[in-house]
Amino acid sequence: MLPTRPEGGVQPLRDISSRYSEKFRDDMSNETSLQSDKQPAFAALHHRNFRFFFVGTMLAMLGDNIEHVVSYWLLFQKFHSPALAGFAEISHWTPFLFLSVYFGALADRRDCRKVIQAAQVLFMGVSLVWAVLFYTNTIQVWHAGLLLIVHGIAGAMWSPAEQLVIHDIVGTEHLQSAVRLNATSRQLGILFGPAVGAGLMLWLGPPLALVANVVIYLPLTIWLLYVPYTGHFRKGAPPKRSIGWADAIHVLREVAHNRPIVTMIVLGGSASLLVGNTFQTLMPAFAADLGAGQADFTYSALLMASAVGAVFGGFLLEGKGWLQPRVRTAIICAIIWCVAITAFAFSTNYYLSLVLLFCAGTLNLAFYSSAQTIVQLLAPAELRGRLIGLFSMSALGLRAFSGVTVGIVGGVIGIHRSLGFSAIALLVVTASLFVFAVQRQSD
Repeated sequence: MLPTRPEGGVQPLRDISSRYSEKFRDDMSNETSLQSDKQPAFAALHHRNFRFFFVGTMLAMLGDNIEHVVSYWLLFQKFHSPALAGFAEISHWTPFLFLSVYFGALADRRDCRKVIQAAQVLFMGVSLVWAVLFYTNTIQVWHAGLLLIVHGIAGAMWSPAEQLVIHDIVGTEHLQSAVRLNATSRQLGILFGPAVGAGLMLWLGPPLALVANVVIYLPLTIWLLYVPYTGHFRKGAPPKRSIGWADAIHVLREVAHNRPIVTMIVLGGSASLLVGNTFQTLMPAFAADLGAGQADFTYSALLMASAVGAVFGGFLLEGKGWLQPRVRTAIICAIIWCVAITAFAFSTNYYLSLVLLFCAGTLNLAFYSSAQTIVQLLAPAELRGRLIGLFSMSALGLRAFSGVTVGIVGGVIGIHRSLGFSAIALLVVTASLFVFAVQRQSD
């Protein structure tokens, strides 16, 4: 059990971090995990309320991606601006970079149900405003920029509170299952969002499709009104700690003594910074080089391959109970992911590229969900939201810069070389982290 606040005050985080770092190294040396290896298949789904949360999250991500499909298409038709499209990508990830720790602190202090509901209201409000502006044909570039920023803020607000709620629902024993299935539900929304969005546009027209999209956010928002999960294991109100930036900096300094958490944060941040998901944005160019440059199934298959792989991997790993949360396991999966991305970057065969993207999606879900679980399990309860926010800042926020390492550099040396060299650089980083983890085991 994680330590709680003693009667005499707050236990120093450095002592907590040191104790749990030692415990984690002992677990690694004994080839055991932080959770029992003998868990039932889809353990988190044995919790009735997690099943509701799983479906609600999938629908919310579906709504998120439907909005992207409709709004991005209408913006292109209206402005024909590549710069605006680039700003959409930056505005989506930058709030994770600058606000994740703050929103993690907010989740530590507030009722996480209300934080998630506030994010959902922002999502719904953005969809409605898009609908009005497009219906009245009054949209301007500054409107679009503001709405894209608000949408990114809503995503950053949602993430830490969501992780605390699922921890509250399933507890520590089934947390790995819950994190992995939660990531799978998000991938399901990403996978089906484009098809549903296109269907709604054809059926209702773009403005009404955005209005209908609001309804998709409602199940999760309403469900949270009737469940007791605040995201906090303690009875009564969450601890009244400061949520200012000074406190966030203090947490950043203190967590440096927890080597497993730091290793996972570095792993997620390196993958986000050097590779991220910019190759998805550049998929039209990769598709053209692979002979799939037409807007048909061959191109769509390349776009969907990673999401299909992630969904398949999530269900496979849960069904088989494979890959319990260990530092070395997460790093090994990341190393193999680097190899798959490098091979895709230099592949000239369409079918091989499709298989590599599928495998990359499975491996990405595996190492990301393991890293997320390790951070949550080792984080002291009173600081869990802040540390989850720190992980989100690293693993998601730094994607804003992968457009430089892969995209802008690709404009100079070619996208195949830029993606390949970035993945190789990440391979060096992850291999170094693996050596570091092995050395810590032998200490």
